Amino acid sequence: MKDYEDFFKGKKITLLGLGLLGRGVGDAEFLAPLAKELIITDKKTKEELASSLKRLRKFTNIRYTLGKHDLADFRDVDMVIKAAGVALDSPEIAAARQAGVPVYMSTALFAKFAMEAGATIVGVTGTRGKSTVAHMIHHAFVQAGKRAHLGGNIRGKSTLAMLGDVQEGDICVLELDSWQLQGFGEARISPNIAVFTNFMPDHLNYYRSDMNTYFADKANIFKFQRPGDVLIVGASVAERIRVANPPLDPIVPEQISRKWKLKIIGEHNRKNASLVATALQAAGLSDEEIQEGIESFEGVEGRLQFLREINGVKIYNDNNATTPEATIAALQTLQETRIILILGGTDKGLDMRDLISLINQRCKAVVLLAGSGTDSLLQAIPSSRAKLATGQASYKLQAPTRGPFNSLNQATSAALELAKEGDVVLFSPAFASFGMFKNEYDRNDQFLALIRKL
Repeated sequence: MKDYEDFFKGKKITLLGLGLLGRGVGDAEFLAPLAKELIITDKKTKEELASSLKRLRKFTNIRYTLGKHDLADFRDVDMVIKAAGVALDSPEIAAARQAGVPVYMSTALFAKFAMEAGATIVGVTGTRGKSTVAHMIHHAFVQAGKRAHLGGNIRGKSTLAMLGDVQEGDICVLELDSWQLQGFGEARISPNIAVFTNFMPDHLNYYRSDMNTYFADKANIFKFQRPGDVLIVGASVAERIRVANPPLDPIVPEQISRKWKLKIIGEHNRKNASLVATALQAAGLSDEEIQEGIESFEGVEGRLQFLREINGVKIYNDNNATTPEATIAALQTLQETRIILILGGTDKGLDMRDLISLINQRCKAVVLLAGSGTDSLLQAIPSSRAKLATGQASYKLQAPTRGPFNSLNQATSAALELAKEGDVVLFSPAFASFGMFKNEYDRNDQFLALIRKL
């Protein structure tokens, strides 16, 4: 029996969080055949989780607590596996710990057993760019003929379920958000090759505006590295990481050659590619394999993705821009002044001033989706007296606006009505997707469906 099978075999396990993204369902499908009993608990109701529950009907050893949590489910069990985003100081986790029940996270468990099996773990984190960097690294390994797996914060994919495919010598590339890295901290492990792209304000609602706590979770990507491991960091976050006294000296990559022809656009993506090149070099790929892998990478869905051109209007999908910095990067990359920007959503407590200033410079019009963040955006944001005195931006949205609209269909139709030949329609929300959509992926799929119908 493999070590991971022995770890779960015959155990009573509580899975905290099923969700609708597919990762929790995949974890359940992996655990149920091994566990004596699997308890699945989620605050969503049976009706809300219908699509996920349908996949699990064949398992007779699963018991559900839905629409709420019952603290008893966290006491008389062998282990709790916590979903990312569930606070470590929640009553449920407290109940488990008081009862002496170990609490794990699935991605960290995967990394532990994969490393024990002789695989190399390449972990990627950062506020922005981690998806592109992780996918590009994985793509380059596959192009070079290496056995590589992609997991972590990947849509619809259970990282834990990948364990059955991992062999000695494999490379496992993991996109890791701050919540998943909490699990690495609890397990006291870090990836063999760690990439930290950048660090910007985000998730301030979860972290209660405490950037230090946010960084502390991210820092688990390097905190437990050992001699022989590698730490690669973006220039903007290098000093903060050095101050954190990592066990290894961070490597700040040099920029890739301007002769390299990338399929993904934007200066920020050339910076991403530099991080990728250094990680691939650390993993032993040749210069030729690195360049070929990076140049052939076509990007990730929802990240400044060119969809189509209709009547001379170019349409881009940048759905995964959930922070002002991400939308700023999109506006700067397109370098247009005839942009019709679709944005808006749920407030995360982030500073919008630089985004508003750039919107006023670059956007022909703004089409707004309804949400608490949009409400904040429409208010005049005070600037310092010094800036007002020197005539700089007052951080009030001055570009012509339409909306806010209560559906993406209405917003997209309004943007296309405004667009003329030579214009660009950019869907780059800058906010979270809560409320109007099931999740960020639902928002992405709705936009793609709308554009495909045109």
